[in-house]
Formats: sequence, structure tokens, C-alpha cells
Amino acid sequence: MTDSMRRRGLTAASALLGGVLVLTACSGGDAGASGGKDTSQAKVDEAAAKKSSEAQITITPKDGSNNASINNSATVTVRKGTLTTVTMTSQDGKTVDGRLSADKTSWKPSVQLERSTTYRLAAEAKDSDGRIAHENASFTTVSPANSFIGTFTPDNGATVGVGMPVSINFDKAITNKAAVQKGITVSSSGGQEVACHWFNANRMDCRPEEYWKEGSTVTLKLALDGVQGASGVYGVQQKTVTFHIGRNQVSYVDAQTKQMKITQDGKVVKTIPISAGSPENKTYEGQMVVSEKFKETRMNGATVGFTDDDGKGEYDIKDVPHAMRLTNSGTFIHGNYWGAPSVFGNVNTSHGCVGLQDKKGANDPSTPAAWFYNHTLIGDVVVVQNTGDKTVSPDNGLNGWNMDWAQWKAGSAV
Repeated sequence: MTDSMRRRGLTAASALLGGVLVLTACSGGDAGASGGKDTSQAKVDEAAAKKSSEAQITITPKDGSNNASINNSATVTVRKGTLTTVTMTSQDGKTVDGRLSADKTSWKPSVQLERSTTYRLAAEAKDSDGRIAHENASFTTVSPANSFIGTFTPDNGATVGVGMPVSINFDKAITNKAAVQKGITVSSSGGQEVACHWFNANRMDCRPEEYWKEGSTVTLKLALDGVQGASGVYGVQQKTVTFHIGRNQVSYVDAQTKQMKITQDGKVVKTIPISAGSPENKTYEGQMVVSEKFKETRMNGATVGFTDDDGKGEYDIKDVPHAMRLTNSGTFIHGNYWGAPSVFGNVNTSHGCVGLQDKKGANDPSTPAAWFYNHTLIGDVVVVQNTGDKTVSPDNGLNGWNMDWAQWKAGSAV
């Protein structure tokens, strides 16, 4: 290659390189311009961030949750700010009342939620500079199919007799009995030990070894919310119930002497002649607890298996006065206006109930039946003796006292 050719090649290369450099410089100029724009956008973003509220709202349960608790759900809290507005509505548009904490950093419903219901929450908060933040969520509470409740007796605030157990009937069969029992506590101001006994998968009763101390207060606590009672089935109850024990009244029915002695604090306060079950229809023996009282009620033999050849009840009395239930199977102690006065104290004629002399209409307070009715509390004990029949089953009514303490405690799941 001659020197002139080399010079021309270098010139061309320089020109090309210069072109590349120019292009590169142009590209670099564009990048510099773009970088200027990025810097401007960053400043915009930074400014926007400075204008956003620092308040951080949290709603539980999370948006879209299912099987939410009806007691502990729907909590709204805020950090770096205070709540200004919280609105909760059910799926039918009804507003749910709630309570805002004194420092305005939390909110929760003031009522228990409904099962199998979708709720929506809208919350607003502001930070220290008055900037507003918003949060929304919806959730669905646990369905009846996936939850269980326990119906309990006695009622909150009731005054009952010394024999009244705490009896809980669950609307679903409980297979995880230990977990459920651990969520239930029963205590007495009288200091008595209380044990619980499972009669079956749906019923648990609790009582002390001896009758409750008169004048004491019994507290039942249900902490079952979220407790798994069976596969896919959870508790929803969270409450405390108290009831009071009245005077110590125990009545003794003797089917041989056909007399009932009513005792209070171990002393006989009255003796009433009775008529127990006939030899063909003996009355159960044992300790029975009054579980219901009716000034008047209908008694139809067909409902408890006493029927004539035509299938109708051997008796159907529509206005039995002063009736007090002793068993689920139909044993009552009640007034009797259709029997002659000479029957009481002399002959056992009933289909298994304990009859007391009374008058039709249940309006005469002077009759023996009226006196006993007016002096009896739900939870009082009636001990029936000398009938010749078997002892009543402990789960037939509220009659767990017919099971000794060791057997009773053996029925505990914990």
C-alpha cells in the first residue's frame, strides 16, 4: 500500500470514527436529556410521596376471608395517624354499630356479628399533617354448617335450686371433646370443685360432688370462639354467664307412706300427702331435679307411650295444674283435681307421675299443689323413694346426681 493510499484510508477511518463519535455524542446527548427527565420524574414522585398520608390502616380479617369469627373479626387499627371514619355494613345494607377507642387508633363492632353473612368495611384516617388515607375490605363470617353452638341452662342471672347442674347441649356432634371442654369453665363462689361429664357427643353437664352451697354464685365461661369441635366445625360462642343458688330445699317423696316431706336446710318445713305411680306404672326412684314449671299444661298419654287400642292416649288432660317436670321422658310432680281427695296419702294411682291435691284452674293458692309450686325453684331436688322401680337414668332430665362422683369424673374429657 502506498503512503497516499494509507493516508486516504486513515482519513476515511477518521471520518467514520468521527461520525460514530458524533452519533455517540448525539446518543449521549439524548441520554443526558432522558436522564434529566428521570430526575424530574423522581422529584415528582418524591413530592407526591411527601403529599401522601403516613397513616397506615389495617383491617382484620383480610379482604376476601371466609369463616371469619362472629366475635373477634372486623377490627380496624391505624399506625401513624387517627381514625376519622369507619363504616361497616352487612350484605343487606344494614349498618353495624361500633366503638372507637379513646385514642382513635382502633375500632371494632359493638354487637355480635351474624353467621354466614358478608360484611364490608370502609375506613378513613389522617396523619399528623391532616393528610387522609383510605382502606376497604370485605369478609364472610363462619356458616352454620361450619360452626357449633351450645345451648346452656340455667339462664344468666337466674336464681335456682341447689341441684341445678350446668347443662350444655351442642347443635353439632363434638368429636374433639377435650378441646371443647378446655374452652368451658364452671366455678363457684362457694369454693366447690366442679367436674364435667359427657353423656354423649352433644351433651355435657357440670356439677360439684355435693349439691351447690346455698347463697353461692356460679360462673360459666364459654371461650369457644374458633375452637375446633369436629372436622371443619368451629365454635362461635364467647360469653360469661352467672347464676345464683337459692335456699337449700330438698323434698322427699315416699311411695310407701304416700307422703312428701319438704326440707329446707335439712329441716322439715311441710308434709304433703301424695299419690305416686300405680303398681302397673311405677314412678322412677332417685334424685330428680325440677327442670321446668308450668302453671297449667296439657298431658297426653300418647306422647309417652300410654295408648288405648285405638292408638289414642289413655288420658288427655288439657289443663293439668301446677306441673313441674322431673324427667325428659315425662315424669312430673303436679296438681290433680280429677282424683278424689281421699286418694292422696292413701293410694298410688298415677301413670308414673307424683300427684298432689289441687283444684281445676290452678287459681286456689290454698291447695297443697299450689303451695308446693309456689315454694319450688327450677333446680330444686325431689328425691323419690320406695316405688319398687329402677333408679332414673342420670341423663333423663337434669338428674346426674344419680351417678357417684368417681363415675361422674370418669366422664370428663380432660
